[in-house]
Amino acid sequence: MQILRCVALSAALALLPGVACPQGKTAPKDAKLYFITPHDGQKVRGGFLVRFGLRNMGVTHAGDDYQNAGHHHLLIDVNDPVDPKEPILQDKSHLHFGAGQTETLLDLPPGTHTLQLVLGDAKHYPFEPPVVSDKITVRVRPLPQRGK
Repeated sequence: MQILRCVALSAALALLPGVACPQGKTAPKDAKLYFITPHDGQKVRGGFLVRFGLRNMGVTHAGDDYQNAGHHHLLIDVNDPVDPKEPILQDKSHLHFGAGQTETLLDLPPGTHTLQLVLGDAKHYPFEPPVVSDKITVRVRPLPQRGK
């Protein structure tokens, strides 16, 4: 009877929802994520090209579980640090490039904005240690007014 209770308890515990755990993917210590364009402090107009740079790791699609490879995430005006135990959010401030893209045309409203890159693993978790770029600031100028 005791064995039957243990089996039932084990089965019940196995059915409980588990806590989401990061994959724990490690990144090479010399991995570097950076912006090719724009440069920190650059003034831009309208839609502008953002190009991502990565050294000592590869770029792949989200869901592809290759060693030392991930996909880009662009954080716009995000002040909170990336939590390595949580997947990277996906919203208007956390853009995902799960098809392996290494650049994008970004259209932001006029004003000062911060940009930062984070490399995510196959399941959108940051690597350990996190592979993040320096945060840069860009100033988006309004488009020139056309005469009427």
